[in-house]
Amino acid sequence: MQYTDQISLARQVDMVFKELDTELGGMTSGTVFIQIRNNAIGKFGIRHNPIAGRNGQITEEEQGLSVEQRRSFKAMAIEVLKYKRYWTHGEISYEFALRQNTVIVDAILESNYNMANLLIQRYPKSKNAANTYHDVASDV
Repeated sequence: MQYTDQISLARQVDMVFKELDTELGGMTSGTVFIQIRNNAIGKFGIRHNPIAGRNGQITEEEQGLSVEQRRSFKAMAIEVLKYKRYWTHGEISYEFALRQNTVIVDAILESNYNMANLLIQRYPKSKNAANTYHDVASDV
């Protein structure tokens, strides 16, 4: 059995899009989100409301992305990973829409940092930890 830390992030994104393939086939717009922790995908999904109201009538979308459009979307999603640099925790959001039979994708890369981890790595607990506010001037 392989663990996510043994699989490249590009392969994990490929796996996400395979899992979402059927759902994307019924949508023409929305946002695919992927949450990353330690360069491994945890939570992922689609933000979308498939019911639209026009002129007082509620209707469902008749068709979604075609097989070729989904394949193109997945290729763009993997290509976006080239722009992810230096961070290991965060979220990538892919906003997509079908315009004139072409899938348009805008990607948002969000890095997340944890102050507790930063403090532990850079400022290990001193031997004299009894005084919380030791020489503050030396820290700055």
